[in-house]
Amino acid sequence: MFDVRAVAAGAASRAPFFDEDSGLGRDADVRSRPARGGLQQGSTPGLYGGTGQRTLCDVGRLERYLTDPRNDRKARAWTKALGLRTGGIPEYLDRLTPVLLRHDTLVKNHDYKKGKAVPFHSLLQAGIAILVDERGLPAVKCSCGNPLRPFEGDRNRISVTFEDGNEKWEGYDRSEVVVVRPAPRALERISLVDVEDPDRGLERPVGTAGEDDSVFDTRERRAVPPLAGTTFGEASRRLAERGLAVAYAGEGPPPDGARVTASDPAAGVELGFGAHVALSVTEGGAGESGSGGRTTSPGAESSRAAEEPRAPSSPPSAPSSSAVSSPSPSGPTGSERPGSGAPGETPGATAPSSGAPATGSGPPPPGTGTGAGSPPATATGAPSGTTASSPPAGDPVTSAAPPPATGTHASGAPATGAPGTGAPALTGPPAGTATGTADAATPA
Repeated sequence: MFDVRAVAAGAASRAPFFDEDSGLGRDADVRSRPARGGLQQGSTPGLYGGTGQRTLCDVGRLERYLTDPRNDRKARAWTKALGLRTGGIPEYLDRLTPVLLRHDTLVKNHDYKKGKAVPFHSLLQAGIAILVDERGLPAVKCSCGNPLRPFEGDRNRISVTFEDGNEKWEGYDRSEVVVVRPAPRALERISLVDVEDPDRGLERPVGTAGEDDSVFDTRERRAVPPLAGTTFGEASRRLAERGLAVAYAGEGPPPDGARVTASDPAAGVELGFGAHVALSVTEGGAGESGSGGRTTSPGAESSRAAEEPRAPSSPPSAPSSSAVSSPSPSGPTGSERPGSGAPGETPGATAPSSGAPATGSGPPPPGTGTGAGSPPATATGAPSGTTASSPPAGDPVTSAAPPPATGTHASGAPATGAPGTGAPALTGPPAGTATGTADAATPA
C-alpha cells in the first residue's frame, strides 16, 4: 500500500516552500471529471482546464523568490527535487504552463523542512492550480511553489488520508484518480477546457500564461481521421490535432513505429472534444521491438473495441495485433463541480472495482529528448516498473517536429516543443474500502 496525503483545493500546505498568501497562485472550484482510465498522457486534450478571467499562477513572482539570494537555501532544495541546477531556474520556469486540474490527481509532492525538500505521495483535488512542463507533467503547485514529480507507485494500491484541514471533498472517488504520464514528445500547445464555460476551449501555447490563448468551441464534432496503415505515433499526433485522444490498454503504449491496422470508431465517425479513439496495432513496427507494442486485454467497458475493431479502409493483415481500449472522454460533458467538501465530513466507503496495476513498457519514442521540462518517475507498485522522463540539469527538450509556437513568461525566454499524443487508459482499480480518516484500498 502507498500512503497518500489528500490536498484539497484552497487548503494551506503543511510546510510550504512559500507562504500560501504570497500571491503565487489561486485555486478554483472545479467539477472533477470521471476518469475510468487512470493513466493519462500529458498531451490528452481536455486533461487540464483554464480560465480567461484571472491569473492562475504568477510565474514571474515565483522566479523572483527562487532567484533572491535570501532564498538560496530554498532554491537549492527546490531544484534538487526537480533535478535542476539553480542557475537554470529562469529558463525552466519560462517553459512551464499554468493550468487547473480537472481530475483528482496523484503526484509526488514536497514539503520544505529544515532546509530540505521532503517528498510525500499526494492526491491533489480537481481545481488546484499547477504549472505543467513541456510534456504535460505536473511540475509546481502554484499557491505555495512546492515542486511536483510524477506519482511513483501503483494507483490501485493507495491509502488516502484526509487531515490537517483537508477534509474529504464532495464527489471524491478513489477509482477515478488520475496519474499523468509524459507526452511522447514535447508539446507546442495544450488544449484546455474553460472551467467557467465548458463549451469554450482554450489552446494555450506552452510557456505562456493565457495572454496568447486562442478560443475554440468544444461542442464542435470532430471526425476521426483515416489511421489504418499509419504508425502509432503518427496516428496519435493526427488525433491530438483534431482534439481527440488515443487510448490503449495494458502496461504502456505501443512503440511509435507500431503499425495501426484499425480504429474504433472508424474513420469519418464524428466525436466530441476529448473523446478517445481505440487503435488496433501490430505488435511491432519497422525498427521497433515487438514486445513494446503488446497490450493486455481491455476491460469490459471497451471489449468491443478490442474484439471487433472496425477497419476504416482494410482489415488487419498482421497475424498478431494488440487492441487498444477506449476509456471515457476527457472533454467537457457539463458544468464543472465546486471542488470544496464539507468541513468535518467523515470519509465513507468507496465503490469497489477491479483492474491491473499500471506500468509502462517499450523503448522511449524517438525525438523526445531529455530536457529540463520533464521530471522522472518509476512505477514501483507492479512487478515491472516504468520510467518517465525527467528534467535533468541539461538543455531543454527538443524534437525533430516542425518549429513550434513560442511564448514567454516574465523573464522572456521562449518555449519550444513539438506536438504530443493521446492518453493511456487502464481499467478500474482493485476492490477497496475506506474507514476512519483514511481511504484505504486493498487489491482483489
